Amino acid sequence: MGRDMAVDLGTANTLVYVRGRGIVLNEPSVVAVNVKDGRPLAVGLEAKRMIGRTPAHIEAIRPLKDGVIADFEICEKMLRYFIHKVHQRRWVKPRMVICVPSGITGVEQRAVQEAAEYAGARKPAYIIEEPMAAAIGAGLPVQEPTGNMIVDI
Repeated sequence: MGRDMAVDLGTANTLVYVRGRGIVLNEPSVVAVNVKDGRPLAVGLEAKRMIGRTPAHIEAIRPLKDGVIADFEICEKMLRYFIHKVHQRRWVKPRMVICVPSGITGVEQRAVQEAAEYAGARKPAYIIEEPMAAAIGAGLPVQEPTGNMIVDI
């Protein structure tokens, strides 16, 4: 079983692919946090179910907005949870590739990379723009000097 992971860190959902196993996780990008101490109480589907049904001291947070990190610390905690959920081992440090929207700034890319590394990914965490990941996934010859159009609908 491989430790190589690809993560599509989306505003609505996060998908995780593990080499040799395929897509192993597809959960909402939501974290329920105790605002008194900052401790995460639930992540993913369980946290989404809590939206609108919690006491005032528990807040459901979406750590990404428009494909970029809006809350670094919560995003890191969410990634750490997903890494442990997928690998089910405490000290795993997977190699990780993370998809980001095209057109985000270098600072935003670095924030994604650092969040993944702080969450437990092996350094360096690799960044790939979503259209390139889609082209590779579709089997297009991305290394050849030919033109292809990728449309995200």
